[in-house]
Amino acid sequence: MIPATDEQFDQVLLRQAFGCFPSGVTAFGGMIEGVPEGIAASSFTSVSIDPALVSVCVANTSSTWPKLAALGRLGLSVLSSEHGTVARSLASRNGDRFGSVDWVATDGGAVFVHGATLWLDCAPYKVVEAGDHQIVVLRIEALAMYPDVAPMVFHRSNFHELAPSA
Repeated sequence: MIPATDEQFDQVLLRQAFGCFPSGVTAFGGMIEGVPEGIAASSFTSVSIDPALVSVCVANTSSTWPKLAALGRLGLSVLSSEHGTVARSLASRNGDRFGSVDWVATDGGAVFVHGATLWLDCAPYKVVEAGDHQIVVLRIEALAMYPDVAPMVFHRSNFHELAPSA
């Protein structure tokens, strides 16, 4: 065990520690003035079945989240194992994040990535301040799932695929 010093761990150490837990990767976005805006988030999790809620964590330093926060509908796509370039594009801090991404928008403005294993059409529900991030809780309004599409896995700062079951 590595004890905390002054109630704070080194950021590099914490990134390594958090990287020990594998997660999926999501694209999270909506339409703003006719243009898709979005980010990649690996901090997605289910929250509640009744009501149907999920969450993502967004850094306070994000310049995209304040734009998305004002929207009434947001699309959340759980990326597939084939979406490595999509995840990198959406995680970039500059340029046209959706320029090379095959996407679609709903009439309500939720943006989804084609080929994802799950689409969740969501409405903002609650935002909780949590350290250097915000926990964004979303209410699921509609969904489409593609269970035969293998999800992307993010582990130890790299993208991986699930191994086929025996």
